[in-house]
Amino acid sequence: MTWDYAPAPESRAVVTIAGEYGLFVDGEFGPAADGRQFPTVNPATEETLAQVALAGQADVDRAVAAARAAHQDAWGPMPGAERAKYLYRIARVLQERAREFAVLESLDNGKPVRESRDVDVPLAAAHFFYYAGWADKLEYAGLGPAPRPLGVAGQVIPWNFPLLMAAWKLAPALAAGNTCVLKPAETTPLTALLLAEVCQQADLPPGVVNVLTGAGDTGAALVSHPGVDKVAFTGSTDVGKEISRALAGTGRRLTLELGGKGANIVFDDAPADQAVEGIVNGIFFNQGHVCCAGSRLLVQESVADTVVDRLKERLATLRLGDPLDKNTDIGAINSREQLDKISALSAAGDAEGAERWSPPCPLPARGFWFPPTVFTGVSQSYRIAREEIFGPVLSVLTFRTPEEAVTKANNTPYGLSAGVWTEKGSRILWMAQRLRAGVIWANTYNRFDPASPFGGYRESGFGREGGRHGLAAYLDA
Repeated sequence: MTWDYAPAPESRAVVTIAGEYGLFVDGEFGPAADGRQFPTVNPATEETLAQVALAGQADVDRAVAAARAAHQDAWGPMPGAERAKYLYRIARVLQERAREFAVLESLDNGKPVRESRDVDVPLAAAHFFYYAGWADKLEYAGLGPAPRPLGVAGQVIPWNFPLLMAAWKLAPALAAGNTCVLKPAETTPLTALLLAEVCQQADLPPGVVNVLTGAGDTGAALVSHPGVDKVAFTGSTDVGKEISRALAGTGRRLTLELGGKGANIVFDDAPADQAVEGIVNGIFFNQGHVCCAGSRLLVQESVADTVVDRLKERLATLRLGDPLDKNTDIGAINSREQLDKISALSAAGDAEGAERWSPPCPLPARGFWFPPTVFTGVSQSYRIAREEIFGPVLSVLTFRTPEEAVTKANNTPYGLSAGVWTEKGSRILWMAQRLRAGVIWANTYNRFDPASPFGGYRESGFGREGGRHGLAAYLDA
């Protein structure tokens, strides 16, 4: 039986988007010191959503000063149990305004509202709930008998999970007693600004959280500011290297969560249909805009044809289109710049001899779109097997033995994530001991929990976010 497709659009009316947005400094919204602004665009339609203040050096100075004063006068001396009340309040307001956040995230980012609604917003609230529970128990975190906050944290987050990354950064820093200056990505500033409004609604003391919108120059001014005690960055490996060089020798603390080229490894005894669902979730979730995406599929040679055939059948059922349609599986690419990068690397795969396949997939006339794509016949030397594409593009390689799978999986400068699909528990443990990745999923992929630490090795960065380990980066024990 063939079922006709009926759109199920989420209403834009649940969120009010202002024509202009200011910076959030010392508890108040206001324009940039020099009055500059930049547009933020809906990637699905190329429509300008709003004009947003562009922070300069003077604004960074003012935000850091406000954070310093709040740390010294209010937040730092405040008992942990009192800080916890504010974090609980923020978490509850996030839950109450979940639909509003989900729609705004999809409009500004391009991801399907189903993902914003079911993943991003609930996980953001869960991180605030989780770290609220730690705020009055820091001495029991195993980080020393009397851990102290570092002071002012400068936090720079990416565009792929704007709200969730803000929660990952803010919640542990605030629970530990630090104050924060947050710089969201220039293409996705709106949910960070709405989160600032939530901070006002929760009566958070002025200056505890400050939000500076802008581009790369704004982030560079923040991470190099002498008044910042701790820098946390999530983004590209190249920018992470620049930040490492800038902070070298300064004595200021740094954590980096950078790129990845995760291997999703499927053995011959894995249940094929379950593995296919994991492969789809691993690379096509959020259009592949995931640092830990399983962008390299390593499948055992004896079942490679079966797995690839079933994968193609599954991809033919995915719907690409309007991110506000609750039936959409693949949304819009976040920006023209990112679409051009994905297109260029995919063209390199063609030129190097890989075989490209995409399901029948009409693309909308406006916006930034790329179809779900699978490359087979991929060699480890190909760019699509070595470089982070950060898009809905999967490279398929094969292996014969577990040893070969480990060798191929580790043949990358990154070390953020991996997945293992097998019915043998002993094999999972054997692989986990040998895979050089910070996060290893067994018979699942892209599952996150605020109590579980996340981070990588080598060019994927250092430090951990989430769990008890996530507190260590914000405490001087």
